[in-house]
Amino acid sequence: MQRPSGRQPNQLRDIEITRNFTCHAEGSVLVSFGNTRVICTASVEQGVPRFLRGEGQGWITAEYGMLPRSTGSRMGREAARGKQGGRTVEIQRLIGRSLRAAVDLKKLGENTITIDCDVIQADGGTRTASITGACVALVDAINYLQREKIITTDPLLQMIASVSVGVYQGVPVLDLDYPEDSAADTDMNVIMGEDGGFIEVQGTAEGAPFAREELNAMLDLAASGIDELVAKQKAALAG
Repeated sequence: MQRPSGRQPNQLRDIEITRNFTCHAEGSVLVSFGNTRVICTASVEQGVPRFLRGEGQGWITAEYGMLPRSTGSRMGREAARGKQGGRTVEIQRLIGRSLRAAVDLKKLGENTITIDCDVIQADGGTRTASITGACVALVDAINYLQREKIITTDPLLQMIASVSVGVYQGVPVLDLDYPEDSAADTDMNVIMGEDGGFIEVQGTAEGAPFAREELNAMLDLAASGIDELVAKQKAALAG
């Protein structure tokens, strides 16, 4: 089996994480998974949604969108249609759930961090790139809260990252790009913490059902890939 990109089955695309990509947000990152590129910003606001007022804890939420020409042909803006699509809503909820698993919300105080993930170029794996880049932006937003003495403790529990895996031409592979994603027998997105725990697994057999052995192989690939991604996140933060 030859992957379209020429990569080995267990090989990530080229990963780049550029911090401080914009000048206004408390945290901002340009993350690239190969040709997939996403701008992730983290904005801090004092106060929490109504359902959390008086609970003494913070909140992390996310919004996600794809620019009109992030794909091969122009797509209309959802704002122009006046309604978000089901895929958009599902992905931004996933990003929010994933990032909340990285933080002790009690230690965040009654502050809200809103993560915006804007896909400027899509080549498969936009949600996994968004989660991985957004976690770095989230850390920078937390650092801002600490520098400004808005909070006095560190709410970060661990880094989290995400990667896609799948079965392509009968072989489990890591980090699918669009040519693989569009033709995969199985497509799966995995979110994990740096402690090795699974936060969420989304898997679908696009063709024939996948076997338990293939599932185990995909999860092993995801775990090794996320180890690499966390190392890249930490290297970006150290820089």
